[in-house]
Amino acid sequence: HVQLVESGGGSVEAGGSLKLSCAASRDIFSNCVMGWYRQAPGKERELVSDILTSGTTRYADSVTGRFTISQDNAKNTLYLQMNSLKTEDTAVYYCAAVDCSGGYWGYWGQGTQVTVS
Repeated sequence: HVQLVESGGGSVEAGGSLKLSCAASRDIFSNCVMGWYRQAPGKERELVSDILTSGTTRYADSVTGRFTISQDNAKNTLYLQMNSLKTEDTAVYYCAAVDCSGGYWGYWGQGTQVTVS
């Protein structure tokens, strides 16, 4: 019954912007940590950004200053605003949530393709 539904992926030119959305069930959204992962060809899946219920955020060094994670509690929605996109940002992006009691990233969306050229 719990789920994460992503949207907003697509193709953009280098230097452009894109905003990803993740609609979550209430049970998932109330978890202690939510975030965005990505996986590019030839690379391991990496954590792009996450956010705590306190509002504290963190970013991978590669996206710091360009990406912004945010959440809308009323809509149970997580966002990733991506600016100044680079070809290196091309990847499948996944919305994810931590199983707070276990401390693992236990919930995942289906992934959305972001292509920068």
